[in-house]
Amino acid sequence: MSKRTMVVLQPLPGGTMERIRLAAPGWDIVGGAEADGLSRLREAEIVCGWKPEAAERCLAEGARLRWLQVWGAGVDKLPLDRLDRAGVTVTTASGVHPNPVSETAFAMMLSFSRGLHTAVRNQVRSAWQSAGSLSEIHGKTLGIVGVGVIGLEMAKLAKAFGMRVMGIRRSGETAENVDWMCDIGGLNELLRASDYVVAVMPLTGETRHMFGRDQFAAMKRTAYFINVSRGGTTDTEALVAALREGEIAGAGLDVFEQEPLPSGHPLWAMNNVIVTPHNGGVTDRYEERATDIFLANLDAYLQGRTLPINRVDPVRQY
Repeated sequence: MSKRTMVVLQPLPGGTMERIRLAAPGWDIVGGAEADGLSRLREAEIVCGWKPEAAERCLAEGARLRWLQVWGAGVDKLPLDRLDRAGVTVTTASGVHPNPVSETAFAMMLSFSRGLHTAVRNQVRSAWQSAGSLSEIHGKTLGIVGVGVIGLEMAKLAKAFGMRVMGIRRSGETAENVDWMCDIGGLNELLRASDYVVAVMPLTGETRHMFGRDQFAAMKRTAYFINVSRGGTTDTEALVAALREGEIAGAGLDVFEQEPLPSGHPLWAMNNVIVTPHNGGVTDRYEERATDIFLANLDAYLQGRTLPINRVDPVRQY
């Protein structure tokens, strides 16, 4: 009887690959240059990681794929409908990101309140110059749009700063450290009350351009918008217009509709904008945490049980 095959498209060091091999004795586990060549995908029952060009082989007639473990949290670039029709279970590495993404959001909030973004620009110009009027995040209101595991971590951190926390989640169910929670119907109320609005949502048909002209117009003129979710959740042109017209005080952006952000894009030149290159979820512990999630699911898979962590709902698209 031939061995069952797992293809690891995600580049992983030898120690991590060894952990996977020890967890699946008797399997043919393909990594490295051979996996990069996509040469074994038609026979793979499990694929770990993803490349756009993998779809035609993984979903070709006679392909054996049954489980795809994505190494990130977003699935908006996957052919979810085709995977679902083929009976493929998709899981993600969601759960790796609460610490680094929440720290990224707070780094931006603190930079705006203490003028660090301005101080860095002055340093580049060798200008010994005040950053202007400074504020505090203590006692302010944080609005979190998309209270999942990342949003819950943000809420916990916000309480250390004595902040009031408002949240939006699909269910509207209450959560620890969130003072006010509602479903999407309460979005405008959150926008009107928040000093900092943090978007941390998956990109779906429902959330695409959730933040546009109407939403920015509803915010305080002194409020800051921070996007650490997916780029397509924000209408970039509407954001640029809101910043130019002073509808909001500034924006911190880790993700964009168009990546990489073109060099001539107006966001680069705005003094009230912090731009980072989609690295809010990067951490030196990423690989360790993602591998732990994969191995927990792998243990269940090998025992014939339902995968317990981060199964993607193809209807909800996350």
